[in-house]
Amino acid sequence: MDELRELYQATILDHNRKPRNFRVIEEANHHADGHNPICGDKLVVFLNLTEGRVTDVAFQGTGCAISVASASLMTDFARGKTLPEIEAEFERFHQMVTSSPNSQIDTSALGKLAVFAGVREFPMRVKCATLAWHTLRAALDADGSVAHTE
Repeated sequence: MDELRELYQATILDHNRKPRNFRVIEEANHHADGHNPICGDKLVVFLNLTEGRVTDVAFQGTGCAISVASASLMTDFARGKTLPEIEAEFERFHQMVTSSPNSQIDTSALGKLAVFAGVREFPMRVKCATLAWHTLRAALDADGSVAHTE
């Protein structure tokens, strides 16, 4: 179990140091701001949605390692996905990070996102891990609202 935890930590640190898709999409047809006031995380998610499919997605902002890594991995996942696929993954991810640390959760369907399973042991960090997902939802809703983790 310690080897698995070390792998998870290494993945989160790697995505924090070298976040994927960390850029502005100048011609984005959807975007939203996200803010986690408890940790101070702030980010913007940019995306292009064409015929119900995310054709490009990126983010910019500042935050803790968990927040940045979550946004990096979330953008990797979301590219090429349909809205129902994104919503289903959000639900799986959210269930994983908010479940009891003692509960048995099947993380196999989450792929690389399973690295955040350990977050459920630290309830204050759940908001860091989910901020990018809430912001992605707000961008897809395109209603101009700021995503919060409260």
